[in-house]
Amino acid sequence: MEMKQPMVSVRETEGEKDREVSQENSRLVVGGILADGIEERGQKVSCASGQVSNGYPATSPQSPGEGGVGGGVPMTLVVQQTSLEQPRETWSKKMDFLLSVIGYAVDLGNVWRFPYICYQNGGGAFLLPYLLMAVFGGVPLFYMELALGQYHRNGCISIWSHICPIFKGIGFAICIIALYIAFYYNTIMAWALYYLLSSFEPMLPWTTCHNSWNTVNCTRYMSTDLNVSWTNTSISPAEEFYTRQVLQVHLSPGLHQLGAVSWQLALCLLFIFTVVYFSIWKGVKTSGKVVWVTATFPYLVLLVLLVRGATLPGAWRGVVFYLKPDWKKLLSTTVWIDAAAQIFFSLGPGFGVLLAFASYNPFHNNCYKDALLTSSVNCLTSFLSGFVIFTVLGYMAEMRQLGVEAVAKDAGPSLLFIIYAEAIANMPAATFFAIIFFLMIIMLGLDSTFAGLEGVITAMLDEFPHVLAKRREWFVLGLVCVCYLGALSTLTYGGAFVVKLFEEYATGPAVITVVFLEVIAVSWFYGTSRFCNDVQMMLGFSPGWFWRVCWVAICPCFLLFIIISFLAFPPEVKLFDYLYPSWTTVLGYCIGVSSFICVPSYMVYYLLSTPGTFKQRLLKSITPEAGGSTGPHRGIITNAV
Repeated sequence: MEMKQPMVSVRETEGEKDREVSQENSRLVVGGILADGIEERGQKVSCASGQVSNGYPATSPQSPGEGGVGGGVPMTLVVQQTSLEQPRETWSKKMDFLLSVIGYAVDLGNVWRFPYICYQNGGGAFLLPYLLMAVFGGVPLFYMELALGQYHRNGCISIWSHICPIFKGIGFAICIIALYIAFYYNTIMAWALYYLLSSFEPMLPWTTCHNSWNTVNCTRYMSTDLNVSWTNTSISPAEEFYTRQVLQVHLSPGLHQLGAVSWQLALCLLFIFTVVYFSIWKGVKTSGKVVWVTATFPYLVLLVLLVRGATLPGAWRGVVFYLKPDWKKLLSTTVWIDAAAQIFFSLGPGFGVLLAFASYNPFHNNCYKDALLTSSVNCLTSFLSGFVIFTVLGYMAEMRQLGVEAVAKDAGPSLLFIIYAEAIANMPAATFFAIIFFLMIIMLGLDSTFAGLEGVITAMLDEFPHVLAKRREWFVLGLVCVCYLGALSTLTYGGAFVVKLFEEYATGPAVITVVFLEVIAVSWFYGTSRFCNDVQMMLGFSPGWFWRVCWVAICPCFLLFIIISFLAFPPEVKLFDYLYPSWTTVLGYCIGVSSFICVPSYMVYYLLSTPGTFKQRLLKSITPEAGGSTGPHRGIITNAV
């Protein structure tokens, strides 16, 4: 699509030119004024309407006679630079981009996973390996993806044509992984929405044992029930509400027989996807506005819950348990594995989201500062969430006269939907705190869903622009429908087992392997020197030796360490009382391989479909395509009129 831009006088300041370059995606039209006295004999300029022959307005209106011999009137030369590419959408404000990245990085894992991993691996001592893994592994990967996306201005598929074409299968693998995440991640928000709607009842339904779903083992153990004792067979009403009313897992014996779809959860998930669709259907200009609410509201709620939790009796027990360092744990390999995995999945490189978001930035945006700011906010949020969770766990331990470790035995969603929900029920103004807490859970999840699907949408629109560019709304609708249909298995009575299976196998090992190949392709094939030159063209300075060493050596070792640990120590998957059978491990790895298989498949396809000898094919496969790395002036044709 050919785009023409208004003429710009050469008398404009350089700063104004730079701003136009960044704001208009580097599509320029430059007008130059010839020196006084230059004459053009035998030529006439049409100016009845004050325009030169190509339709652009002249510098000043002229009569037919003013251009004659000896007129001494300046003539106008229009240098027309036209881009063959469709103008790329940009963020309305810089803060839209920052909030979107923060909202993507800060998700449900910050609230439930980090506190659990921290106390399990030595409390305060865990912060040392966590920070080391962040500095030498997580943040360099985060910075690299933002810089790549901003420079090449492409999604996770088409960007590889400009880096190393044979690795283009990485982009397709990322899109499949993003779909798998959408299949189960949004179901957790559907659970939270069910809780939110239930919070508007006169009495919170997970506070009593007189409901149709309760069993004889249900024990109502509120702070006012002094005559009730807690035993090993006791089950709290919050746990029974979660397992028997929301999930209804007691109706499914396991993955081999999932049961029917819960219509209540199906409606909740339909509402979630409806909100997602109308938030992203128009692109980053609409989603960039939505995140002003969804990315900031959780911080307000976290602060409110932190203040409330700190005033509860026994809160100090939870904080001590959370932060008390056990330095002997640092000698365990498991601690370092957990630290590496936690920082990687928390910052979220490799999912195509950072590439997509950065591609909508102005070319000279300082993505270096953005990377440091957003990654710091993410890590601090995880640390803050630990206080929010463990002040309440200390309160629960005080109330039950148990140790904090006995109360904090559950990780993952159970920590939020059972332990924290029960603690909220014990607080004054329980309904208010329940409403804002589950709203926070929903908004934390929505941000990540916006980002994950935007990564897929940007990748597909950039790869197939002639087919999808003018049909974005329909493509997004189709994508959301596919995600909803794919999530139906997680809405069955055994859906919680499916969620756990996807979480353990479908995304983790596959995305880490994909990012490992991404770092190798950029650092070793595309070249660190070329990449640093690209960064210097954007930012005006080149990355230092620390970043170069991290990209070339430390980050690949960091990712390889996580991959080997997954293979050497496969997790024992268990949910509630259900221990996953061995055939589910095979099924899980098959799901994970189904996305990663795109990488070698595309390599074979590229080598077979490229003409020439094998040596020529191999050389072309690792050489960036012509015109792929020319910065902000890519695809521009200059015409002088």
